[in-house]
Parts: sequence; structure tokens; C-alpha cells
Amino acid sequence: MAEFRTAQREDCEKILFFIRQLSIYEKMEHLVTAEVTQIEKWLFDRHAAQVVFAMEDGKEVGFALYFFNFSTFLGKSGLYLEDLFVLPEYRGRGIGKSLMQHLASICVKEGLGRFEWWCLDWNEPSIAFYKSLGAVPMDEWTTYRLQGEALQKLGE
Repeated sequence: MAEFRTAQREDCEKILFFIRQLSIYEKMEHLVTAEVTQIEKWLFDRHAAQVVFAMEDGKEVGFALYFFNFSTFLGKSGLYLEDLFVLPEYRGRGIGKSLMQHLASICVKEGLGRFEWWCLDWNEPSIAFYKSLGAVPMDEWTTYRLQGEALQKLGE
């Protein structure tokens, strides 16, 4: 079973490394524009999200980046998992499951109402993994996004 440690300010380069590794796996590395200074600002100055590392033999082998949201229907916060990634050479050892269990334990300990995340439709191994944990897809919902020029235009 993996051990865990909460990321500290001095881990910003390591966090960005894991983000980039995830983006390569998802075939989206061209979309990563984040820089170390942004990671530091948003995670450690503004506290917009948190990161936990899965450790094996003193080495970071996986990470999860998450933040808290709020359900008006439940009247309580939930945990939203933005990113989860385990280095390829450490997969198949239960590290991903341990990370998910760790996050679920945060939900239980804090009395949160939900634990949610997105998964790419083509990512069959992850879909099967999440279903094995008891997760169910929310097929009746469609995600919408405003960014870039559209966000700028609406926000002006």
C-alpha cells in the first residue's frame, strides 16, 4: 500500500511534471500552458486546489490534484478530483486505488456529500477501474466550458 504526502510549495515543479505526464497520456500535451509560477500562485497562495503524492520508497510515483466544490441539492461540499496519475512503471501495484481510497477517506472524515471527476470517453482502462470502485457515470449530464475569447467576451 502506498504512503501519501501533501504537496508543499517547494513541490511546484514536481506537480507540473505530473500534470505534463498526464497530458502526454491523454494525448493533450499541446494544451498544457501552466507554468511553475502559476502552480505556486493558485495552489499555495490562493489555495484553489490541493495535491497529494503517492510515495513508494521515498519517491513520488503518483499524484492527485483536487479541490472542494458545493452541492446546493445536498447542502454540503464535495471533493472534485481534477487529475490522477500514476507513473507507468508503477501501475498495476494498487497505487491508483490507494489514491482513490485516500481521497474517499477525506470525504468520509470531512462529511462531504460527493466525490466526483471526469474521465475521457476513450479511456477504457480508467473507466473499468472507476467502475470497479463502485463509481457510476453521469451520462445524463453534458459538460460545458467557456474559455479563451468566448470567456473574455462574456466577461467584459
